[in-house]
Amino acid sequence: MIRMNVNYILPFLLLLVSFSSCSRKYKIEGNSSVTSLDGKMLFLKTLQNGQWVTIDSSEVVHGLFSMKGLVDSVMMVTLYMDDEGIMPLILEDGRIEIIISNSQLSAKGTLLNNALYEFIEKRNAMEVEMGELERKEARMVLDGANLEDVHEQLAKEEETLAKEMNDYVKDFIIENYENVLGPGVFMMMCSTLPYPIMTPQIEDIMRTAPLIFKENAFVKDFLSKAKQNMQLLEEHKRLQQSSETTAMQH
Repeated sequence: MIRMNVNYILPFLLLLVSFSSCSRKYKIEGNSSVTSLDGKMLFLKTLQNGQWVTIDSSEVVHGLFSMKGLVDSVMMVTLYMDDEGIMPLILEDGRIEIIISNSQLSAKGTLLNNALYEFIEKRNAMEVEMGELERKEARMVLDGANLEDVHEQLAKEEETLAKEMNDYVKDFIIENYENVLGPGVFMMMCSTLPYPIMTPQIEDIMRTAPLIFKENAFVKDFLSKAKQNMQLLEEHKRLQQSSETTAMQH
């Protein structure tokens, strides 16, 4: 079964809530063509106080599963099989259609799920395009192109694609500052970093972010750790420069 390129973000798909006083009725209708899922239990989980909490569950019978219930607030959750996170989705009012196959993972049918999976599909397509550059290099070299020229051309193409992808992610977060998608995708993006740190892309996002986004518990926690790490890096840099200066004097 395929795994989304964004699946490494699943631990970060925490309880991202759009507060509201009225309940929402969700209905999930799932279809799986992956035979290994038949007879398995699937769970909707969210992370609360450091623990994964099950919100709903369903058995896959002949490739079909369903769940329905009420939620007080729109929230981003994760679909699990046992302890394995399969995919993120938004619990919101309406009918959510989930498709699980060897070539596709999608949750559509409601406004925010449609937006989330349009984002994921486009971002994955960009990553595939980035991956194609290596094969393109091999083809160009086999066709007799100069290796240095090839490297120079592909480096420019890679830089252009990387900027396009970063801008797409940034713009999506900015467009969704005030709903669950903004913080959710922000954490997806931040989880690609080796540790919390401020990058030019994150600084751009925070520059225009409204208070509701900045005060999100998980955004706030990331920013706090990132700023601490930036201070540590600066201190390490100063110590290294001081040590190099002392060594040169001797």
